[in-house]
Amino acid sequence: MINNKYKRLFKGEQDEGHFWPSFTDLLTAILLCFVLIFIVMMVIKSFQIEEMKRTIDQIMGVRVNIIEDLNEEFSDSSLAVEIDENTGALIFNTDILFEFDEAELKPEGFEFLDEFVPTYLEVLLEGGYDEYISEIIIEGHADRTGGYLYNLELSQERAFSVAEHILSDRFSDPTVQEPLKEKLTVNGRSYTDGRTDEEGNYSHEDSRRVEFKFRLRDEEILEKTRELLEGH
Repeated sequence: MINNKYKRLFKGEQDEGHFWPSFTDLLTAILLCFVLIFIVMMVIKSFQIEEMKRTIDQIMGVRVNIIEDLNEEFSDSSLAVEIDENTGALIFNTDILFEFDEAELKPEGFEFLDEFVPTYLEVLLEGGYDEYISEIIIEGHADRTGGYLYNLELSQERAFSVAEHILSDRFSDPTVQEPLKEKLTVNGRSYTDGRTDEEGNYSHEDSRRVEFKFRLRDEEILEKTRELLEGH
């Protein structure tokens, strides 16, 4: 009886000895699986980041190309147009289009738009950039003369007058009207984005202006993504 008891105890110890190495091997295998999964996920993430970077660079490269094309079109033009080299916005003083404190286009304003707008839209809509552009924005700006709401209304009405002419039967190139309608936005900014002269002083004359801008698809998201990627 005593011998049988010791035999059972000895057999139990042998069984436990077989169990623990097997359990350790199982944990090791599970750990290795997690390590392999982690490595695979990191590799996939690395490829995704590189692809995202290429996509961002492609989209941002489009802006550079558009600005180059706009410069080529308007650098030798007789039109008094300024091109923002960072954003691609085309800027011109509202004195070309309107009398002081008025929102009705002058006769020479119609002529200016008939010459300027078809060339501008030809670059954006027919230069291979159409699929990248989500918005074309006509933006009115006023100076600090008068209150904020008064200038908000004035700047909005001026931007609307420009858009109204471009989309009217009087416009010189009606072929651009339909594609433009899909992208056009009209804004008034009052005096919130004033400009300064060469000496850094506030300029009433330069602040009174109309800008033509374009926005690329998902531009803000892509720019934020690029900042996050570069930060890491």
